[in-house]
Amino acid sequence: MGNKTTAHYNWRMISGQIALLLLILGAIEYIVSAEIVGSLYLSRPTLVIKEIIRLFAEGEIFHHLSVTLWEFLVGYVLSAAAGIGTGMFLVLIPRAETFFKPFLSALLAVPKVTIIPMLMLWLGIGLSNKIAIVFLFCFFTIAFNTITGIKQTADNHLKVARVFEATKLQTIIKVILPSAAPTIFVALRLSAATGLVGALFGEMIASKDGLGNLLVQATSLYDTTKAFAIITIVTIVSVLIIALIDLFEKKIVLKWKSS
Repeated sequence: MGNKTTAHYNWRMISGQIALLLLILGAIEYIVSAEIVGSLYLSRPTLVIKEIIRLFAEGEIFHHLSVTLWEFLVGYVLSAAAGIGTGMFLVLIPRAETFFKPFLSALLAVPKVTIIPMLMLWLGIGLSNKIAIVFLFCFFTIAFNTITGIKQTADNHLKVARVFEATKLQTIIKVILPSAAPTIFVALRLSAATGLVGALFGEMIASKDGLGNLLVQATSLYDTTKAFAIITIVTIVSVLIIALIDLFEKKIVLKWKSS
């Protein structure tokens, strides 16, 4: 009975969300069609959908999408590994956090936008430049959330590990990481969205390929429909990436609980 009620509630929630989305899109369609808002500033959703279909049908989008996703994937994976590793190092090594955290905080405070021109000078405008930008957009969020998550490990769990004479590695794998996992995955979700934005931002500043470059081309030609089509595609990709992270989290947490 409880499961049926929950399922019914979920369907009602989803139906309400879809209805709200359609209402918003319908309102935009009306105000642009009625020329309340000029088509130069906003595009009709029906035209945006047609443009998305055209981009995929003609194959124009695939190359740019693959470039952006590859830049994001490499930068994101590197930042996740480095961020989690750095966070664990700072917390688990005595006095490491006290010594290094001021430097990490100072680097965090540096506006990323001011570093991008230097990255162009050091790395050029190719793939390595975009990977570095994604890394910078993701690393600090993951590192600081890892620190927070590890510190939230219950003392009772650590005491139990000591009672059973668990090694340092066993304590990390069986106790500390499972306890910190929810906080780390929050950081991974947040940094996934910001990392994708970082890749686009780098492409918009200096690139010959990628969705960011395609967006710059569209806006420079005042092609509002194409610009909104690209923005919609980026939004959908971002949602799918976060959904994959959610799925990965469920599998990892379930595996830890079962072990």
